[in-house]
Amino acid sequence: MSRIDARFAKLKAEGRKAFVAYVMAGDPTYETSRDVILGLPGAGVDIIELGLPFTDPMADGSTIQLAGQRALEGGQTLARTLDLARELRKTDDTTPIVMMGYYNPIYSRGVDRFLDEAKEAGIDGLIVVDLPPEEDDELCLPAQAKGLNFIRLATPTTDDKRLPKVLTNTSGFLYYVSVTGITGTAAAQAGDVGPEVARIKSQTDIPVVVGFGIRTPEAAQAIASVADGAVVGSAIVERIGAGQSASDVLSFVASLADGCHAARA
Repeated sequence: MSRIDARFAKLKAEGRKAFVAYVMAGDPTYETSRDVILGLPGAGVDIIELGLPFTDPMADGSTIQLAGQRALEGGQTLARTLDLARELRKTDDTTPIVMMGYYNPIYSRGVDRFLDEAKEAGIDGLIVVDLPPEEDDELCLPAQAKGLNFIRLATPTTDDKRLPKVLTNTSGFLYYVSVTGITGTAAAQAGDVGPEVARIKSQTDIPVVVGFGIRTPEAAQAIASVADGAVVGSAIVERIGAGQSASDVLSFVASLADGCHAARA
């Protein structure tokens, strides 16, 4: 059982939903992102999504794009992103870490080398936005052979014909993108999301968490009430980009976590 599986089992036993927080590794500096990341579990985060900066993040809006640019300009690399995971693992061996990004930096490093390093650093799962199920031999299957979950995205355009393919080899959880488009734009609506989550859950037993368009504790609670959890990224990254202190960012994260956890299973 992976850390991700264990966390969802624990939450289910407690009757709670998962709160997932995304931060960009190295934004705006290694030290700042380290301080935020180390504080996330204490702020109530159940799963950490660690963004891997990339020069061409096609699924992301301006907030995440700018965060990636700041990180890259500050010298953030794939190796230093793994170092952030190692730092968290010094004090926390239970909070799952999912690395989210694009395939190019992984391919450039070499898949086998990357997977060995990721496993050693304490990474539990991968979300690689630009690798569809048809490319599972590239990374998904090798990752699972190393004991890493491979988390897939489904969207409002993932119809019943496509959904079984998306679910194939997906593990840990399924990330449902609540809106059509890029991150940080339209607001998620529980009334729209609920039927889609129910449709997906009729075809799989893995947890379904919902992200994109969640910016407030109230929205986190509403979305979590119709899913197994909620993901917040852009709203957190905005505050980091605005220069807020780690403690202020973590206070905001804690309010989001409280909102999400108020939605009972």
